[in-house]
Amino acid sequence: MSKPFAIAVYAVTIAFFAAFFVWPIAQILHGGFVDANGHFTLAFARGVFSNSIYLDGLSNAFTLGAASTLFAVLLGVPLALVADRCEFFGKKWLLSLVLLPLLQPPFVGAIGVRQILGTYGVLNTLLSDLGLLHRPLNWLGGPARFAAMIALTALSLYPIIYLNAVAALANLDPALEEAAENLGCRGFSKFFRITLPLLRPGLFAGGTVVFIWGFTELGVPLIFDYDRITSVQVYNGLGEAGQNPFPYALVTVLLVAAAASYVLGRGVFGRPLPAAPVKAGHASIARRPGWLGQAACVALFGGVIFLALLPHVAVLGVALASDWYGTLLPTGWTLGNFRLALGSEMTVPAIVSSLHYSLFASAATLVLGSAIAYVVARTDLPGRGALDMLAMLPLAVPGLVLASGYLVMSQPGRVFAFLDPVQNPTVLLIIAYTVRKLPLMVRAVSAGLEQTSVAYEEAAQNLGCPPLRALARITLPLIAANLLAGAIMTFAQSMLEVSDSMLLAQKQQYFPIAKAIYELMGVLGNGPFLASALGVWAMVFLGVTIYGASSLLGKKLGALFRL
Repeated sequence: MSKPFAIAVYAVTIAFFAAFFVWPIAQILHGGFVDANGHFTLAFARGVFSNSIYLDGLSNAFTLGAASTLFAVLLGVPLALVADRCEFFGKKWLLSLVLLPLLQPPFVGAIGVRQILGTYGVLNTLLSDLGLLHRPLNWLGGPARFAAMIALTALSLYPIIYLNAVAALANLDPALEEAAENLGCRGFSKFFRITLPLLRPGLFAGGTVVFIWGFTELGVPLIFDYDRITSVQVYNGLGEAGQNPFPYALVTVLLVAAAASYVLGRGVFGRPLPAAPVKAGHASIARRPGWLGQAACVALFGGVIFLALLPHVAVLGVALASDWYGTLLPTGWTLGNFRLALGSEMTVPAIVSSLHYSLFASAATLVLGSAIAYVVARTDLPGRGALDMLAMLPLAVPGLVLASGYLVMSQPGRVFAFLDPVQNPTVLLIIAYTVRKLPLMVRAVSAGLEQTSVAYEEAAQNLGCPPLRALARITLPLIAANLLAGAIMTFAQSMLEVSDSMLLAQKQQYFPIAKAIYELMGVLGNGPFLASALGVWAMVFLGVTIYGASSLLGKKLGALFRL
């Protein structure tokens, strides 16, 4: 590929990130550290740390991120080890089902958790019917509500850990473990001293994404009416950001905390082991245990899948119910909620809007992400490593921070005032989705280019085929599966993006699906039933897309969620 093309890609990427990644963050930092007279000040930041409400919010946000990451690791790593090392009945189906929690953002599952754990929900009804409870308990009150948020977040995000662990195990040379066994290191000792350290970079890659996701999670606390957490405090405070500088300072603290956690984690856990091989010398062989061992494998997968999908099953139940209050199962069943969900004055525009935003964002990420991946993988342009790192940065920056920055930079009198989301958020939402999902496309295309020898292009060029034609006729067809998988994942993830949707879409006619679901939950009467039905429609749609991406990429799917 010609050097001018690589330079052009570099220049376009720098310009795009300068305008829609660096500039929004700079506006947040400016609002948090510059007073009304234009002077630098630390007063707002000190005000955040001297306010007990803000401190509680930061503490709860960090606890949610750290605890959900820990539980996601405890779920994802054993599943990955069993999947890599064992053959058991039903494995193919279970490996597909274990990815299902990726179909919905955690906040949709929160609707089901409320139905299960509410005062007159399924759990209290079951315990009362069994004679174990004489008065309903508030399972979502006090510390129990926060514990439910942690469990729900971990059960929704463990597939990211699982996918990265599976990919890391695929590259682990079994000869290292065999040598350890020959020296008497077996069982748990071998796992903690040999296997786990070799998996560390892969676990860091997934764990960082899970931590930042949980640390800045907005949808779940909103559905649970939990306002003692930073994300909700930012969401509630941005409406008065023009007069109150503390929301800026709070977002700044959120950004610095996320960045510091990433840098600390990378320094401690993310460094590659100097003696670790890049690729496995030979593939590990999955062994088929006895019937008892196979039953244990099925029980492990089945138990995790059951717990992870139970909230979504409850969402399906609410969507099918005409009434469900104080009973073990709905007292009436109907398909009318699904018809109403596709005919409501709020849901139909939301579906159309999400389709528009996601399609345009997917097209933009397909073009820009493919070009970036090609320059990084196929050229010797100086600084291409920095270009790759730049493309990955949106995974390390909370969506809540970027969305807040977009709100600030588009205020009246600012450079980007013409993008004011109060009037029409379409352009900003497309840009936000593009920036946030660009890493998925870059990683998907990079995986394909790494598996495709450059010799094919060189042979075509030696026969007189111009570089661009060689790219179009040789390389792109060879990585078509990766291009399609990246586009599918970008589209699917954009359809239910939460943070950008909640903050930037402020008029009902522009609501995407995520904002419509949240608004419907607050509507008295059949609002929660319609919200659940809309969530189920989205679940079915995303199920098809995730299955398609998984079929195309296989174990490489985990690379999409890697920093």
